[in-house]
Amino acid sequence: MKQVLFGKSQLQVPAVVVGCMRMNGLEQKEAEQFVKTAIDMGANFFDHADIYANGLCEEMFGTILKENPGMREKLIIQSKCGIVPGIMYDCSKQHILQSVDRILKRLQTDYLDCLLLHRPDALMEPEEVAEAFDELKSAGKVRYFGVSNQKPSQIKLLSRWLNQEIEANQLQFSITNSNMVRNGMEVNMMTEGAVERDGSVLDFCRLHDITIQTWSPFQYGFFEGVFIGNPKFEELNKVLEEMAEKYNVTPTGIATAWILRHPANMQMISGTMKIERLKEICKGAEICLERNDWYRIYLAAGHILP
Repeated sequence: MKQVLFGKSQLQVPAVVVGCMRMNGLEQKEAEQFVKTAIDMGANFFDHADIYANGLCEEMFGTILKENPGMREKLIIQSKCGIVPGIMYDCSKQHILQSVDRILKRLQTDYLDCLLLHRPDALMEPEEVAEAFDELKSAGKVRYFGVSNQKPSQIKLLSRWLNQEIEANQLQFSITNSNMVRNGMEVNMMTEGAVERDGSVLDFCRLHDITIQTWSPFQYGFFEGVFIGNPKFEELNKVLEEMAEKYNVTPTGIATAWILRHPANMQMISGTMKIERLKEICKGAEICLERNDWYRIYLAAGHILP
């Protein structure tokens, strides 16, 4: 498994993160077998959030840890908090501290390797977040911290008060949803890709050694569907099939390799709960696409080179 540095820390982490949002779709024994298989493949970084199936995904994972003594030390476990579904975002000190305690209880562990703030809270007071992070760090409940779906100015604002580094930022990114890249190549143009939507977050994270974790790596739009095998993306799938044959992997593996080929050393969050698909993803993570192949895939998705 390809390894990358996690933010400014010296922690080496796998390039493929196992997203656990759909774990509740498995039976408990199936989930256990899936986790064990992922570990065997070197994918030992697991991403949770307190809202996934209203905490059930974390509960299932906690049962796996309880029934497999010694497993916890082999894993890197990350979770997220800050969303009160359908009501509000809450990054208050009280909510963060309460959320982490509940997360730890559900996961049946004493600590998280990393905690992310799930969404930007318009009413966030960075001083409160800093106090919460300090308490969690000193209590040994959280080792590293990060954010999700935040732009540079929001990270700068938060970092002004923090005593910890922001190690990661989760952002939507795929072959089709690649405005982070398009924006940097269609500079000073009147094209759709030239529209500034994220404050140049890709460059910002690279400059500040913040690991980008990409979510929905096989989706187009905002949860509109998967582009692989989708007739809406005929040219892209034609090229993916061709590249899959060239590199001896599947189109899923190529889509994985495309993300991980970027020199930002991203982590790709895989949301699958199917062992065979995870194997395809992990195999793709071992590939380094040739430069011309990376650009050919980019163009096949409908992007342009000015």
